[in-house]
Amino acid sequence: MDAIPLSALFGILIGLIILSACFSSSETALMMLNRYRLRHLARDGHRGARRAEKLLKRPDRLIGIILLGNNFVNITASAVATLIALRLGGEGALAAATGLLTLVILIFAEVAPKTLAALRPERIAFPAAWILGPLLRVLYPLVWLTNLIANSILRIFGIKPDQEGHSTLSREELRTVVNEAGAMIPQRHQSMLLSILDLDKATVEDIMIPRNELSAINLEDDWATIREQIIRSAYTRLPVHEGPIDNIQGVLHVRRSLAAMVTGEMGPEQLRESLMTPYFIPEGTPLHVQMLNFQSAKRRMGLIVDEYGDLTGLVTIDDILEEIVGEFTTDPAENIKDIHPQPDGSFLAVGSASVRELNRLLGWTVPADGPKTLNGLILEYLETIPEPGTSFLIDRHPVTVLQTEENRVKVARLQPPVKPVSDRGSAR
Repeated sequence: MDAIPLSALFGILIGLIILSACFSSSETALMMLNRYRLRHLARDGHRGARRAEKLLKRPDRLIGIILLGNNFVNITASAVATLIALRLGGEGALAAATGLLTLVILIFAEVAPKTLAALRPERIAFPAAWILGPLLRVLYPLVWLTNLIANSILRIFGIKPDQEGHSTLSREELRTVVNEAGAMIPQRHQSMLLSILDLDKATVEDIMIPRNELSAINLEDDWATIREQIIRSAYTRLPVHEGPIDNIQGVLHVRRSLAAMVTGEMGPEQLRESLMTPYFIPEGTPLHVQMLNFQSAKRRMGLIVDEYGDLTGLVTIDDILEEIVGEFTTDPAENIKDIHPQPDGSFLAVGSASVRELNRLLGWTVPADGPKTLNGLILEYLETIPEPGTSFLIDRHPVTVLQTEENRVKVARLQPPVKPVSDRGSAR
């Protein structure tokens, strides 16, 4: 060792510190890689991504080769630093050399390279994979022995490192990814993706047209009334009942029957014969399930029934699609909105406005598994049918009943939320 020039020892020490920095940065970079982006790049043919993905399939082996190399380099650097210290100052310089080497390795071989790797993982991980892969094959026996001992210790605690972990995103995690995508995904597309994630939280009752608002044909009406109703209908399909609305006879396709109706070729008997078989939907069916059911049954409209077989409402495939993409219908009857913004910042809402729409448009956080409409929400909160002028708080939003009709709230005014004085909303 005395034959080695001091300058060569300094060169070796600097080279070892650089190697230590490479091992440290490659470890952080590979572990910081976005697994989903890595998988995407690998499938697109990125060779560095493929090698990195292959290494990450067995993280115990990857960590083994990195730590094996890093520890070997650091120990060798310590030995070289000791030789340099002995030559320069004898045994008295060993303590100073040890402290100085620790500081140099900490800054230049650990903190700085690992910080860089955390900020730019792909730039470091992909080139490092080209070197770590062959190095792992060369030193595999030593890595295997090291991992065998380490994994045996982990198995004592019930951990099995040899089983590949499958990292999957939960719905809420996927929602966070979509929200944080920023400019990578247009705002409208983000809203659509989030709406798709919410489909399994909603049921057909959340978006249905309730039975008291159904436009339906009663076969017990006189023919002139039925004919006028069909000609003036804004809908393509109309439920047909005889007597009580629960006694559904079928569904009339208005467009197919309109020409015959106008020319007088269709009468009551022909109307009955042209009815399509009604399609019934059990209440409580999730929207994502019903969308698939519509597709498999090749239907566009269904009648919702409760456990007793009584009609509760109607839902169409268009209603479900609007939950995803927003309102797109040009149906004249749908141009009347349930929630109207006012110049003073308040909103006028009809009693049939859905709780889901209130949550979405006004930022309410009312659970959607209770009452489905504003009217139901008010009645449940007050436990009585309110008089016009009654004011109270729902979810910190002041609500004033403006108009009632028989046993329901027809119109209410909704104000912006008040500052939370307490967590409880109190009637006023």
